[in-house]
Amino acid sequence: MLGHYQDSYIAYLNQERHMTANTVQSYKRDLVQYLAYLQQRGITDMQFANKTVVLTYLLNLQKRGKAASTVSRTLATLRSFYGFLQRKNMISEDPTLGLETPRVEKKLPQILSAQEVERLLDAPKCVDLKGYRDKAMLELLYATGIRVSELIALQMEDINLSMGFLHCGTKKERIIPLGHLATEAVAAYLANARPLMLRQGETATLFLNMNGKPMTRQGFWKIIRSYKEVAEIACELTPHTLRHSFAAHLLENGADLRSIQEMLGHSDISSTQVYAQMMKNRLKDVYQKAHPRA
Repeated sequence: MLGHYQDSYIAYLNQERHMTANTVQSYKRDLVQYLAYLQQRGITDMQFANKTVVLTYLLNLQKRGKAASTVSRTLATLRSFYGFLQRKNMISEDPTLGLETPRVEKKLPQILSAQEVERLLDAPKCVDLKGYRDKAMLELLYATGIRVSELIALQMEDINLSMGFLHCGTKKERIIPLGHLATEAVAAYLANARPLMLRQGETATLFLNMNGKPMTRQGFWKIIRSYKEVAEIACELTPHTLRHSFAAHLLENGADLRSIQEMLGHSDISSTQVYAQMMKNRLKDVYQKAHPRA
C-alpha cells in the first residue's frame, strides 16, 4: 500500500516537476527509508503517519548519529511528499506543517597562522617563469582576499601597480589596495615571466599557464597542493584558505568588519561575522590554556 504513495510521488517529480535524475534519486532515497520505518511500525496507510510519527522518525535519525544537515534534508523531502499527498487528496492533513527544521551547525573556516602564510608565500622561488608567476599569484591572493575565480579572471587593465590597487568585478565590483610585497611580486612577474610565457598572439588575461593560455582553477589547485608540501603545512589547504586567512588576520590586526566585508565583496555582513566568531573562539582557547582552572 505504501508503495503506491511512493510511485505516485516519484512520477510527480519526474513528469510535473521535471527534476533531474540525481535530485529524484535523492528524494527517493529519503522516502524509501521513511516508508521502511513506517512498515516496521505496522503503518500501511499514510493517514496514520501523523505528526508524532514524523517527529519520532526525525529524532530516531538524530539518535543514530545522523548529521543535522541530513535530518534537515529528510524533513524537506517529507514536507514535499506530504504536501503532494494532501494536494492529491490522499491525506486530509499535512503532519509536517509547523515542524521546525533542525539548525545546521556552520563549520568555522580553516585559516593559516601568520607563520604558515609566510612559509607558503616563500615557497615559490623566482628562479624561473613558473616561480615568478606562482609567487605573484599567492602574494596577490593573500594581500587582497579575492576569490580564486576572481584571481584567474583578472585582466591586465585590472591592476594598477603605480597606484597600488586592483579592480575586481566578477561578483561584486570593488577596488582593493595592494600591499608592497604583492605589488613587487606582480611587477617582477610582469617584467621577467609573462612576456616570455606568451607563446603566440596577445591575451589580456593577467595570469597565464606554461602554454601561454589563461590560468584555470584546476591549474591553480595544483599549484596550491604542490606548495603545501614545500611549506610543510599539515592542515587542509585550499585556494579559499588564503581568503579566510586574509580576513581573519585583518580582524586580528584591528580592521573593522565593514571594511573587511567591502574588500571580500560580501553582500551580507553575516557572511563576514564568521571571522569575528573565530576570533572569540581563539581568545577562549588562549584564556583556557593560560587559566586551566577557569
